[in-house]
Amino acid sequence: MGLCQRWRWLRLTGLHACGLHTAAVPTPPHWLVDRLGLFEELWAAHVKRLKSMAQKEHRTIKITLPGGQKVEAMAWNTTPYQLAKQISSTLADTAVAAQVNGEPYDLERPLETDCDLRFLTFDSTEGKAVFWHSSTHVLGAAAEQLLGAILCRGPSTECGFYHDFFLGKERTIRGSELPVLEQICQELAAAAQPFRRLEASQDQLRQLFKDNPFKLCLIEEKVTGPTATVYGCGTLVDLCQGPHLRHTGQIGGLKLLTNSSSVWRSPGPPETLQRVSGISFPTAEELRAWEEWREEAELRDHRRIGKEQELFFFHELSPGSCFFLPRGTRVYNALVAFIRAEYIHRGFSEVKTPTLFSAKLWEVSGHWAHYKEDMFALQPPGPQRDHPTSHPTDTLALKPMNCPAHCLMFTHRPRSWRELPLRLADFGALHRAEASGSLGGLTRLRCFQQDDAHIFCAPDQLEAEIRGCLDFLRSVYAVLGFSFRLALSTRPSGFLGEPCLWDQAEQVLQQALEEFGEPWDLNPGDGAFYGPKIDVHLRDALGRPHQCGTIQLDFQLPLRFDLQYKGQAGALERPVVIHRAILGSVERMLGVLAESCGGKWPLWLSPFQVVVIPVGPEQEDYAREVQQSLRAAGLVGDLDADSTLTLGRRVRRAQLANYNFQFVVGQKEQSSRTVNIRTRDNRRLGERDLTEAVGRLLELQNTRVPNAEEIF
Repeated sequence: MGLCQRWRWLRLTGLHACGLHTAAVPTPPHWLVDRLGLFEELWAAHVKRLKSMAQKEHRTIKITLPGGQKVEAMAWNTTPYQLAKQISSTLADTAVAAQVNGEPYDLERPLETDCDLRFLTFDSTEGKAVFWHSSTHVLGAAAEQLLGAILCRGPSTECGFYHDFFLGKERTIRGSELPVLEQICQELAAAAQPFRRLEASQDQLRQLFKDNPFKLCLIEEKVTGPTATVYGCGTLVDLCQGPHLRHTGQIGGLKLLTNSSSVWRSPGPPETLQRVSGISFPTAEELRAWEEWREEAELRDHRRIGKEQELFFFHELSPGSCFFLPRGTRVYNALVAFIRAEYIHRGFSEVKTPTLFSAKLWEVSGHWAHYKEDMFALQPPGPQRDHPTSHPTDTLALKPMNCPAHCLMFTHRPRSWRELPLRLADFGALHRAEASGSLGGLTRLRCFQQDDAHIFCAPDQLEAEIRGCLDFLRSVYAVLGFSFRLALSTRPSGFLGEPCLWDQAEQVLQQALEEFGEPWDLNPGDGAFYGPKIDVHLRDALGRPHQCGTIQLDFQLPLRFDLQYKGQAGALERPVVIHRAILGSVERMLGVLAESCGGKWPLWLSPFQVVVIPVGPEQEDYAREVQQSLRAAGLVGDLDADSTLTLGRRVRRAQLANYNFQFVVGQKEQSSRTVNIRTRDNRRLGERDLTEAVGRLLELQNTRVPNAEEIF
């Protein structure tokens, strides 16, 4: 099928699905025809060049497979896919990409020299990233064909993929278009179109993407060498590092999930983009299983739980900020109290710092150059507002993080080695200018609080402090019921400081991780601009990953703020800074916990600890006395004295509301000053003395057990 025929068929399919049977069916736009034509020319030259290399360097190379087995191959001829077929047909069918000497590699790309070879399948994290990245190319092709979209960026994520594209100043994606876009994606996948990789010079790149200003911007910003890779797939040609699947037919199930807006930030004015997200799997059966899992996840959606349990809400008059109601505030405060209790015996000192700072502070810290677009900035009141020539340092900005303020605290007076390590903790409100399209419940906010702390220590104290931070993480996540995996993120391309300092910092973190004994991964180039970090990926009850905690080493802030302390020998020395968060955003962690427990909060966090239910009106006064005893002990005690409902219905209502315990009081309990206890799972614990019952609840709350109902 030729380009014009294929284009007409896909457009006609989409338009008919929208009910637009009488609409004109346009031919492919000129830019697509030109782009694809140039790509085919470059591809023909690429194939010819490969053939020449295979003839010119006709030699045997040795390939080391996992387990140490060695096989022979022909340079510039044998591909990883051919070797996979020699090993087993199952591996050849399930492999999505390869790793050559640890670097991602296309299965159909010829091997060039002796190497270590590993195959990636969808079961691995790296394999999923390749699979979903290939799927976003399919989405990009469909968006071009159905919507005439100008493609911007399309990465994989931890749980799927998305593509951002530009439709014009006013155009957005209509709800009716998402199913049509999905159908075209499925047709493109079924067509089993190959992914073709080639390297193009900067001039060729500019010619390929001459009609796409977003790609031209990326070429200027990201392409630092003489060439970069592009991939062709059907009518799509895109700038991409790869690797990708062999062909789109490996995508057996694909579903588009949401559409929203996002923002393209570049040296020019920001542009509003359209974002479509999706998920895909090797088989339709895996997609159906995921859809069943997703239904369970939707039942546990923290926004749904927050509304049903009256924990929090959002309002258009404060976008990106959360209103915590009394019950939600109870959970919030319990989390903060937990961390504060840990601070006491781990030697942290809590501080409070301002919210609004001069831009001068952020210039010193380096955030103004690297993070300015994500900050809320404003001009102070006064005559300077009328003078646009006023110095930019007159600008004020809401703090997006606490570290620069803590540096000011460290420097406000001379420091001695005897004060180190100095551990400063701060729950101050932070503000970040998140794009409206990225906001989502408690997981991404513009205003939030972190259990943020910064440790100022001597270099020889560093290893012990990192070990302490890792132990802090393990202790807290054990109480919260989370498993976790650690990742060491090393220096990115735009790092600050000397490479030797980065090497030293990365070695310290790696040694601490190895001694910690938990499994960890390496994320090259994913560190913060000021230092390497240990990211913490926890998994909730549904197995979903969340990145909340972090440990970051910083040799740059002490230099930028000229932090010094008097050492034991009397000379001035420079400390090291450790950025540390366990919960991360308290709001985000609350949302993760709500979904993980499905609204069945453990007693120590629960906003529904006990409801007192009198059997009849005669016991209402005693029931209120029981309620007061609970509240006096610092427990949550509610009362259900609704005499229009039977006792059984009130007990059932309390259990459906997820009250951990119900204290039923009748004439017998009133006479003996006892309570009859049931759990939310309808376990009958029987009659207990009121004072003893309250004391036992208090004990269970203070020890933060996850199963108070079972061990009461």
